[in-house]
Amino acid sequence: MFEGAGVTFRVDTSPLAELSAKLRLLGQVIKEEVALDGAAAMAKVMYDEVRLHVSVSGKPHKFYGRDSVRTGVTYTFQPGNLRDAIYRVFSRDQSSDTRKTYQVSWNHRKAPYGFMVEYGTAHAAAQPFMRPSLARIPDAIAAGKARMGVRISAVMGGI
Repeated sequence: MFEGAGVTFRVDTSPLAELSAKLRLLGQVIKEEVALDGAAAMAKVMYDEVRLHVSVSGKPHKFYGRDSVRTGVTYTFQPGNLRDAIYRVFSRDQSSDTRKTYQVSWNHRKAPYGFMVEYGTAHAAAQPFMRPSLARIPDAIAAGKARMGVRISAVMGGI
């Protein structure tokens, strides 16, 4: 209330409390859901691109592990095994309220030879599949922004 020169003003701020609560909720939804959807859309672009770059052999191939000379044990992998071992996953450990992180890589247990394909060996040339995919980062960012825009519009429509 303001009083002065014989004039009294009263301002009812109770509607602002409701607006403030809605804005806090909107901030939480953006941090938790919108950002997560944007990061997921980015990861999907990168995941698809990595899978496109993985070479697929025409026949089964052998992998000789670290102890193969000593033990004689080798492993046979079917064509497409490395491509099928590519994954994308939300990383809770590397994420926070203000940062959402996805990892795109290959499952090292399913395809232990992935590093050798990516970087080559003394006996085989590199056939990179992860590094060339980095060229799509601008497209991934655009996909993430587009997805976040759709989600923000949906959230704003619900307020």
